[in-house]
Amino acid sequence: MKANQYPWWKNLLVIGIPLIAAFYAAPNLYPSDPSVQVSSSRVAVGEAEQKQVEQILKLKGLPYHRIEREGEESLLVRFADLEDQLKAADALRGALSDRFSVALHLAPATPGWLESLNAHPMNLGLDLRGGVHFLLEVDLKASVSKAYGRHAADVRALLREEEIRYRGVRVHGEEVHVLAREAESLEPIEEAVEEAYFGIFDVTTGETEGQPSVVMRLTSTAYSELRRNAISQNLITLRKRVNELGVAEPVIQQQGRTRIAVQLPGVQDTARAKEILGATATLEFRLVDEQSDPYLAAETGKVPLADELYYERDGNPVLLKRGVMLTGEHIIDASSGFDERSQPAVHITLDGDGARQFAKVTGENVKRLMGVVFIEQRSDTVVTNGETHRITRESREVINVARIQEQLSKRFQITGLDTSREARNLALLLRAGALATPMYIVEERTVGPSLGRQNIELGALSVLIGFLLVMVFMVLYYRLFGLVADMALVANLILIVAVMSMIPGATLTLPGIAGIVLTVGMAVDANVLIFERIREELDNGNSPQASIQAGYSKALSTIADANITTLIAAIVLFVFGTGPIKGFAVTLSIGIVASMFTAIMGTRAVINRIYGTRRAPTLAV
Repeated sequence: MKANQYPWWKNLLVIGIPLIAAFYAAPNLYPSDPSVQVSSSRVAVGEAEQKQVEQILKLKGLPYHRIEREGEESLLVRFADLEDQLKAADALRGALSDRFSVALHLAPATPGWLESLNAHPMNLGLDLRGGVHFLLEVDLKASVSKAYGRHAADVRALLREEEIRYRGVRVHGEEVHVLAREAESLEPIEEAVEEAYFGIFDVTTGETEGQPSVVMRLTSTAYSELRRNAISQNLITLRKRVNELGVAEPVIQQQGRTRIAVQLPGVQDTARAKEILGATATLEFRLVDEQSDPYLAAETGKVPLADELYYERDGNPVLLKRGVMLTGEHIIDASSGFDERSQPAVHITLDGDGARQFAKVTGENVKRLMGVVFIEQRSDTVVTNGETHRITRESREVINVARIQEQLSKRFQITGLDTSREARNLALLLRAGALATPMYIVEERTVGPSLGRQNIELGALSVLIGFLLVMVFMVLYYRLFGLVADMALVANLILIVAVMSMIPGATLTLPGIAGIVLTVGMAVDANVLIFERIREELDNGNSPQASIQAGYSKALSTIADANITTLIAAIVLFVFGTGPIKGFAVTLSIGIVASMFTAIMGTRAVINRIYGTRRAPTLAV
């Protein structure tokens, strides 16, 4: 083999890799369509729902490109412009809000033949492409009400433990009233409560329902702490849920006293994001009352005092004991899967306290029926007399009734879910934890680049001008060799775009573009080192073939040292950095590896094809 000839497999690599990269980078040439996504985690979205959507849009006079089915659970309606998209979203929300989730979406317009080969455009961050912006209102009233209910239960337990007689404990608005049996018992109740809740409650005496009572009201400090904790826990839970969704570089921050802003760049399923962010779902495990007739209770409305009436998903009534065996607070892990009958299921793992508690109660109730209650809170907007009101509704349904065959402990599974999507969503919510208090979406919109469209266009123009100037300089200064370096530069960019498009969850942001620009400079720098070395060999009187060989071989160690040290720095940035720093590190790492391939192996292959098989008196370098 001659010195400046590659074996066939190297030439194949140099040709094949850029061609494959160009194929996977091609989807980025197609613009995105403003779209509306209609989906449901519970029921299939079939032809009947598609016809209903078509009728709604036709009645409103809203033209659309086409309607696409995305599996069995969602529809995607594509529009020509953002105005039609927003009008259609409002119309569909009004008609379908009870059963379906309607969300704004920027759908890639990638041709079907490319999608069939798993070629998709890369995700762009909010600072480049824009994205989805949610503004969520935290329902602090619900948080306060929940806290008072919890404290009321604690007061009952405290008085029983202290053996203090009382008539009852009631929650009235933002107060807990402890009703005494007689005036003489007011003082021991007041002393016990003040000692147990010092600094948390202001305690006074009064009358409630004509009875002497002790009135407890949260102090201003405790109330502020409760509000801060509710916001803080919701922020933590939202971050966990967004991480589960796989969104890169999200922005989740408090806005004002009671609101949280969430920006999701590069999301591919905004309907699911909307569904997950504000959802408050948990589970309760209760024993079934097998002695009473649930159908009679449903017909007459007379429910045994120790029971509560629930309904299964098929509409059948079931009586469950008021006592809760286990709540979702003890769940530390949940994953979706299938049971032995290939039906959707969620596999549950409990913490230590939950495992001990569940083992005890299930061990005592082997062969009895147990019901799993799915609890979800939803918020709807209602217009009454021209005024907009938001109503929070809690739905409780029994998703599974099964006989306890043996003592259950740390790991078990629940079934009775309608679809795999519902199982995935429930597992996600249980993994991420419950929200401290319900939230509802008060604003949902697509947002433009955070730095302004004009700045982005000028930034892209400056990158293009700089790229062209570098290419012109290389051609003028290194002639034919400079043209080969320019070809490698273009291939390098295509490789970076292709890899970014192929990595699941990767998002390109402005810091990422900075990483690309840096690698472009490094790729050119590598070729400059090689070409200057070739010139030096020619000046020393070496033949053109020997100069090419020496230029690439002697410059290789210097180029490798520089790129490897930079790659190590990029890996450290990725490991220890967050957000934009990781975006910079990802593109820098990809660019370094790509430039090593294009600037060394790629240009060498082209130079070999030009000069490797002929005796040239001189080199155009």
